[in-house]
Order: sequence, then structure tokens, then C-alpha cells
Amino acid sequence: METERFPGWGKVAIVRTTPETVLDDYARLMTLAGYQEALPKGKRTLLKINISWQTWYPACSTTPWQLEGVIRVLQGAGYELVGVHNDTVVVDTGQGEVNNKQRYVTDKYGVPCIYIYKPEVKWVRYEPERPFLVLDKVYPEGVYIPEPLIGANIVQLPTVKTHVFTTITGAMKNAFGGLLGRRRHWTHSVIHETLVDLLNIQRAIHPGVFAVMDGTFAGDGPGPRAMRWHEKNILLASADQVAIDAASAMLQGFDPLSIPFLRLGHELGMGVAD
Repeated sequence: METERFPGWGKVAIVRTTPETVLDDYARLMTLAGYQEALPKGKRTLLKINISWQTWYPACSTTPWQLEGVIRVLQGAGYELVGVHNDTVVVDTGQGEVNNKQRYVTDKYGVPCIYIYKPEVKWVRYEPERPFLVLDKVYPEGVYIPEPLIGANIVQLPTVKTHVFTTITGAMKNAFGGLLGRRRHWTHSVIHETLVDLLNIQRAIHPGVFAVMDGTFAGDGPGPRAMRWHEKNILLASADQVAIDAASAMLQGFDPLSIPFLRLGHELGMGVAD
């Protein structure tokens, strides 16, 4: 089930950073990773913001400097931007975007946001182009996704951290909240296959897929919230969601191919994990 090769296949940009240079470093990072080749111009571009905790905690959620750095680059290149927020059963998104200074950044740059859990957002049934691994079994009544995401570019904004269910969490896991509704915890018993199914959906509905990962702080231990954090001072970007997560896994001390969702993505030809 190998997918078509896309611009940026197997390519991950990694840049060291400092507090004084981080915004400029994001511009260099995204250029090295080839964001303009990965994200077609003339398409609305969604920024999938992560809020793993409504309290600010290092390495936990999309950082304000990550969000600002990406917005500055994309607005400067003429992209129309929209932020995307989901909710969870344990996190208040409204409090989280304020406490994590994400709302400050989107307001500063005039970036509107979609809150996909609100009643006015329509969810539509998704019919896969190739068979699901597990989602059709988890959701026998059909898989529904937010209609505003269809036909737009997507930029995932994860951090470098661990996760109790998936070993590490990054670009592929960041799509979890954006594409599945509140019952997404039903998939936890088959979470690795679910992430591969979600990457297939992303490739089908988005003209361009890109990820920019913040590793200024990194978290290990029982992520995605109560982690042991440390300064790592690295930034990563890629159009290859498998490859960027594999690079993050290596930087955290894991063998990427020992993590089932990365091995599956690699074996199915959806990206490069080795």
C-alpha cells in the first residue's frame, strides 16, 4: 500500500536554537525543510495547535514562539492562515489557549481560529480511498471528520515529548484531536494503527501536509502532561510525518522502528522511519 512520493519525502530539517534567535531559526528551519514545495499556494492553510494541558508546562503544548515563528514565515510568504483547536474530556481549550499564550499570538497576527468541537462546525462522513486498518471497526457507524479541514493545507505543531500510549507523540499523534471527535479514546487499544489510518486521511483530504516541531524544551516520562522536562534547544520540520516523528524518537533515545506506528507507516510506504 505504498503512497505516492511527495515533496520532502524522507527529509527532516533539524536546527539548534537559542531564546535570542528562535523566531529567526524557525524561518531558517522551514526553508530548509521546503515548506513552499510542500504547501501549495492559494490554499487556505490550517495550523493545528496542540493543547495537552490547560496549564502551561514545558514541552507539553504548542509553544507561543513556535506558533509565532510559523505564522511569521507563512504570512510573509502570502499564505491565508486559520488556527484549529479541538477539545478533550480533560482539557478546557479556552483556558488552555490563553494560559499557553497561543491566543495572544493568533490575536497579535490576526489569525482566526476554528474550534471544531463547537456545534456550528459540521462533521461529514469520510469514505476512505484505501481500506482502513482499524477505524471502520472502532466506528462501525462511519468515520466522521470536520468539514472545514477538507481541501485545506495542514501544518501540525507538536512538541518533542513522550506519551504513555504511543511511546512518543509528535506530528502523527497531533492529527488525532483534529480528525476524530470526543469518542477518540475508543481507539486507544489500537492507537498505533489508528495513527496510520489518520495519516492516510490527511494525505487524502489535505493538498499539503507539513509539521513544525518545537524541542526548545523536551519532556520524558509519563507524557503528554506530567513529564520530566529539560532544555533541548532543537527545532524540527518536515513534510514527511513519519520521518519527523522518527527523528524525534531518535533524539529522545528510542529506536524508531521499535515504535509500532512508525514501523507501520514505514512498511506501508507512507514515509521514512529508518
